[in-house]
Amino acid sequence: MSIARDLGRREQAWQLLTEWTQSESLRKHALAVEACVVAYGEQEAARLGLEGEASAALIQLYSTTALLHDFDYERHPTAEEHPFVGVRELERLGWPEELRAAILGHALYSGVPRITHLAKVLFACDELAGFLTACALVKPTKSIADVEVSSVKKKMKDKAFARGVHREDIVQGASELGVDLDAHIAFCIEAMKKRASELGL
Repeated sequence: MSIARDLGRREQAWQLLTEWTQSESLRKHALAVEACVVAYGEQEAARLGLEGEASAALIQLYSTTALLHDFDYERHPTAEEHPFVGVRELERLGWPEELRAAILGHALYSGVPRITHLAKVLFACDELAGFLTACALVKPTKSIADVEVSSVKKKMKDKAFARGVHREDIVQGASELGVDLDAHIAFCIEAMKKRASELGL
């Protein structure tokens, strides 16, 4: 698999996302999750000693999984349909099984276990990326650079803040991934900082 094709896969994922998703905030959410998931993918590639094309292929898998995890949500927002409709479409288009399994696994109600590192990372980063975005947007600067772990933990206890975000999923995600919650939050803040302009943060 050539690196050119790997890069092409990311473009294909982005095109599919934008074709199915008109909402700017949902697109930004996909990019925020991608920032966090790719950072973990890079860490995993290094841990496995991967280099060159093998490393690029793994990171591309993490990137495309993150971009596509909610691509069907705007058209099919119900628990009966999301992410099942999207995953069927991804299968039809020939996206890899590991990507599809991770996307199914990010929905607790799907009944699909999170076995791979990728599946655990996607679940751990999904709600947290949304929560970190909310934390940044209430700052006077609206900047992710001004978000601190302590303030994120404080906001997690405030049930009125970003009430659509499931706090228990954030805690469970870090636990399943085997990382300390504070370290996980700090890691994702750093990952999002690197792409702040793209995320509008």
